[in-house]
Amino acid sequence: QVRLVESGGGLAQTGSSLRLSCVVSGRSIRQYQMAWFRQAPGKEREFVAAISWSGVTTNYADSVKGRFTISRDNAQNTVYLQMDSLKSEDTAVYYCAADRTDYPDDALTWIYEYDYWGQGTQVTVSS
Repeated sequence: QVRLVESGGGLAQTGSSLRLSCVVSGRSIRQYQMAWFRQAPGKEREFVAAISWSGVTTNYADSVKGRFTISRDNAQNTVYLQMDSLKSEDTAVYYCAADRTDYPDDALTWIYEYDYWGQGTQVTVSS
């Protein structure tokens, strides 16, 4: 059983930074592409960032490109999302997701690609 637990969310001011962590248990993430999605109130869950299990490939939503950075530490079975220059529109519940793949450079953005999900962590950005 693969379990994902997010942490690091909270209340932040506009322009500040937060770092989210996603710790995975039950399996090594070495052959898993990992991603972050988010869901704001009244909106559908949307893609934020993804990273291949090789770490070579990353993809970002246009809305966060240049501000957010996804990274992973396979030895610690952990994925991170560094969020800088936060905006009020970044307010959402952030979810970590995992998908096992045979392709080391896959970092897919399609929500239905991902089989395992965490419970989410709330990020609220206010001025």
